[in-house]
Amino acid sequence: MKNINKIKLTPNATIKEALQIIDVGAVKFAVIVKDNNFLLGTITDGDIRRAILDGKSLEDSIEDVYFRTPTTVTVKSTKEEIINICTSKKIYQIPVVDEHGHIIDIKILDELLKAQVQNNKVVLMVGGLGTRLRPLTEHTPKPMLKVGNKPILETIILSFKKYGFTNIILSVNYKSEVIKEYFKDGSELGVTIEYIHEEKCMGTAGALSLMRDKLLEPFFIMNGDLLTNIDFENMMDYHLKNSAMATMGVREYDFQVPYGVVNVNGINIKNIEEKPVHNFFVNAGVYILSEETLPLIPNDEFYDMPTLFEKTIATKMKTISFPIREYWLDIGRIEEFKKANSEYHEVFNV
Repeated sequence: MKNINKIKLTPNATIKEALQIIDVGAVKFAVIVKDNNFLLGTITDGDIRRAILDGKSLEDSIEDVYFRTPTTVTVKSTKEEIINICTSKKIYQIPVVDEHGHIIDIKILDELLKAQVQNNKVVLMVGGLGTRLRPLTEHTPKPMLKVGNKPILETIILSFKKYGFTNIILSVNYKSEVIKEYFKDGSELGVTIEYIHEEKCMGTAGALSLMRDKLLEPFFIMNGDLLTNIDFENMMDYHLKNSAMATMGVREYDFQVPYGVVNVNGINIKNIEEKPVHNFFVNAGVYILSEETLPLIPNDEFYDMPTLFEKTIATKMKTISFPIREYWLDIGRIEEFKKANSEYHEVFNV
């Protein structure tokens, strides 16, 4: 977060004061605010040059000079969305405002385009049998099935790398030699890969007991059969800013009852809803855990992630949801596998 105080002005500031901020600051523009940092507009070197050409002096107020309808984003805007807005509008810095229009941050395009190296580990659960995808998985582990001419797992790893998360742990079991032979130590992809071998099926959380000494700060856990273009950096920031112990990525799911639903009170009919749609949030198979949750996981036992989340809730650890609005597809059946291949090149550029 940039120091907003260093680049903010009020409407009665002079053009000279605006120039001083623009010339000295790294952001190369100033924001115009009123009480409580409510954003009124922005001013750049270009705005000032045009004002001077129109006859303004350096001692004149910026009241008639600053730009009053700047493009802004919100705290919910993803990194990808911000980059797309900046590039399409040819702007290099963009204010971030809260729901009341108060400026809280500045995003710089050059910084967004640089993937900051993140120390947080990424644990990918890739040991499943892929039973529902047989015969495709008879000789190939599910994460190694090709979608878009590369293994699903490769797309997942490259997606994390895109956001600076390059420390990967693969929890393997079924046909692990295929995965190890392909990825080796990860150096060819520009990441570091470690392998944890599950001697038996341990569930989506049980295998974490085998790697406690490697997970010393908040880390991702993700199923190895998902295709998504989540902004992983945004999700980690969300987890940290909310001081959460456990964060679950959730996906909105609509279910339409195929019949008219009759609501009754005793024998009396209150009303009839024709094929109502019910809306739910479902577990999307992407999680962030803080290291404080690891003692809740039993040693060398099957333990799944929903059970762990129930435990964090029961023990009053802060447990939150992260709504996933981006592309998301669970490749569990042949139908999803075909769908993934048909949509891949429209969604991914990794």
